[in-house]
Amino acid sequence: MPVTDKFFAINIRKYLALGDDQEAGEPALVKLLSGFSCPKNPDLERFLKKSAIEFTKKNQSVTYLVFSKDNGEMLGYFTLALKPLTVRGETVSNTVKRKLLRISEWDEKSDTYTMSAYLIAQLGKNYAGGRDKEISGKALIELAWMMIEKAQYMFGGMVTFLEAENEEKLLSFYRDNCFSQFDTRQTASDTDESHELVQLLRLL
Repeated sequence: MPVTDKFFAINIRKYLALGDDQEAGEPALVKLLSGFSCPKNPDLERFLKKSAIEFTKKNQSVTYLVFSKDNGEMLGYFTLALKPLTVRGETVSNTVKRKLLRISEWDEKSDTYTMSAYLIAQLGKNYAGGRDKEISGKALIELAWMMIEKAQYMFGGMVTFLEAENEEKLLSFYRDNCFSQFDTRQTASDTDESHELVQLLRLL
């Protein structure tokens, strides 16, 4: 069964466009987001409740809420953005290099490929009331991928990437969904200790 038969995603801009409408505008969106829970990843929950609206208003990223067609419950969300990405040639295959050359600036001296890429910045299920059991991670990432494909159809581009904690179960999930590791990155933060994120990419 196609994922779109069971779920649908709504761009939160649809709520924001209705301004202060209590029933369908930003106040309704804030109330909806307040019911999201993700105890396994507090940062994911914090972003949705504290930053998603502001980031969308500033065009830094766009958040999509995922709902069940059966009962209308919010089951999860994903956030997409356009970001510059640099890939070191030594980390990818010759086949990937050839594809990257089409859409990137290649620095021969450093053997790096710099391009605009689609970023899956956030991806998570809603654990409130056991709703996480109503959707799989695979379905959630498939919905995000479908949105990226629509953007690629209109504007071009070839690379999608994401960053994940260095946990084998999580990395295995992304590998099973056609992403492959190409590098790591140290986070920079004024408040928290820096730690390593694994970078993975998938070509459209």
